[in-house]
Amino acid sequence: MDGMTPAFTPHGKHLIAGEWVATQARFPSEPAHGPVHSFSVGTPDLVNAACEAAEEAFWSYGYSTRAERAAFLTAIADEIEARADAITQIGSQETGLPEARLQGERGRTTGQLRLFADHILKGAYLDLRHDPALPERKPLPRPDLRLVQRPIGPVAVFGASNFPLAFSTAGGDTAAALAAGCPVVVKGHSAHPGTGEIVAEAIHAAIKTCGLHPGVFSLIQGGKREVGTTLVQHPLIKAVGFTGSLGGGRALFDLCAARPEPIPFFGELGSVNPMFVLPGALAARAEAMGKGWAGSLTMGAGQFCTNPGIAVVPTGAEGDSFVAAATAALKEVAPQVMLTEGIAAAYRAGKERFESRNTVRTLLATPQEGRSAAPNLYETDAEAYLQDHALGEEVFGPLGLVIRVPGQEAMAVLAKGFEGQLTATLHMDEGDLADARALLPILERKAGRVLVNGFPTGVEVADAMVHGGPYPASTNFGATSVGTLSIRRFLRPVCFQDLPEGLLGEDMV
Repeated sequence: MDGMTPAFTPHGKHLIAGEWVATQARFPSEPAHGPVHSFSVGTPDLVNAACEAAEEAFWSYGYSTRAERAAFLTAIADEIEARADAITQIGSQETGLPEARLQGERGRTTGQLRLFADHILKGAYLDLRHDPALPERKPLPRPDLRLVQRPIGPVAVFGASNFPLAFSTAGGDTAAALAAGCPVVVKGHSAHPGTGEIVAEAIHAAIKTCGLHPGVFSLIQGGKREVGTTLVQHPLIKAVGFTGSLGGGRALFDLCAARPEPIPFFGELGSVNPMFVLPGALAARAEAMGKGWAGSLTMGAGQFCTNPGIAVVPTGAEGDSFVAAATAALKEVAPQVMLTEGIAAAYRAGKERFESRNTVRTLLATPQEGRSAAPNLYETDAEAYLQDHALGEEVFGPLGLVIRVPGQEAMAVLAKGFEGQLTATLHMDEGDLADARALLPILERKAGRVLVNGFPTGVEVADAMVHGGPYPASTNFGATSVGTLSIRRFLRPVCFQDLPEGLLGEDMV
C-alpha cells in the first residue's frame, strides 16, 4: 500500500435503497489493530425497508437484459478496484489478515464479478429447452413448449467472518444473485463492518453509474441477532445465502423452513475435510506429505472452510514418519492473529475438548492467549473416532487430528462413518489404484469436491468448481456457493406454452 494513502474512516451507517441511514443504537468494531469505529445497529424496521425496496426493484432489475446486468457487475468490480488501498487498509485493521491476503481476496472478488458478467452474456446458464409444437401429432397434438431459468426475487446474503471480501458484501452469493437478476439485501458481519461499508459504497456507486433502481442492493449492519432472524423470515425474501457456523446456520435454516412460505437456505456450515493417505504414497513421500499437511492446516491461521483438519494414516513406521514430519513442521509455525476474539475463544474451547478425551493422544499442545492461535495436533484411532461424535466436529483454526488405521478395510469403514464434507482428499501413487477405486465411491457420497495428491485450501472460481456437500457441510447438497453453477441457486425453471412471438423475450430465443 502507498504510505501516502489517506486513512479510511467509516461513517457507520446502513445503506438502505440508495440512502445512508443511521440508527441511535451503536456498536463498536473490534479491530485486530488500529482505531475502534462506531457503527449503527441494525433493526427490523431497516430490514423491512430494504426488503420492500428490493421487491420494488425486482420489477425492473429482474427483467433487465443480460448485457445490463453484466455491465452492472463489471461496474461493481471497477468501483472496488478504485478503492483498493482503502479496502486493504480497513480490512487488515479489522481482521488481522495480512495485506497480501486481502489483496489476493480482492482480486478473487472482482474476478468472480467479471466471471459472472461473462457467463450470463453467453446465456448457457438459462438452460433453454424448446419442444416445437406438433399440431398433426396423433392422437393428441403437442403444444409449443419453452423452458427457461428465471430469477426468483429478492435474496438475503449473510457476510462471512473469514472472507471479508470474497464471501461477504460483494462476494460470491451477492454476485450470483445479481447475475441471476435478483436484488440483494446483505446482513453485514460485525467482524468487519468497515470493510462491508466501503464495499457497499462501491456497489452504490455502480448502481448510480448504471442507472438502476436503488433497491437492487442494501446493506444492514449487524449488532443484534434479531436482524438476521427478521431478514430470513421476511415474506419478500425468496432465498438466503449463508457462510458461517453450524449452530447459527442451522438455526436460520430452521427459520426458513418454518415460514408460512418456506424458502431455500443455502448454508455452507462446516467441514473437517479429511485426507486419506494410501500406503504407496506414504512409502514414497511420508515426510513431504506431513510437511505439506502442516502448511495447509495452518494457512491463514486455519480459518478456511476447506482446512484439512483430519489426516487418516496407516499404522506402522511409515505412518509414524508422516506424523513426525507434520509435528515438527507445526512446531515451527508462529502464533497468528485470529479474525475475532470470539473465534479465538472457540478455538481454545475446541483444543480443550480434544485434550479432555482419554482416547486422544496429544502430539503438540501450545498455549493459547488472547486473539492469537498456534497449532495443536492430536492422534487417535479409527474405533475411538467412530464412537465419539465430538471428534468429528470442526474446530475453526490450526488444529489437526491424525486417525491411525490398521489397513485399507478399516480405512473404508472409517470413510463411511464421516459426515458430509466440503472436500475429501486421496494421497496416492500408481500402486494405490485398487485401494483408491474402493474409496472413491464412498468419498463421492461424502464430499462436494474430491482431490488427489493436493490440499483443499484454496477454491478455484471456475465453471466446474463445487463448494458444497452433504449436510453438515451445507444445507443443500445439490448446490455450490463457488463457481458459475452457483447462479442456479437463485433461478427457477419456468415453462412457457404456446407463447406468441411478440411475447418472447431475449432469454427465450
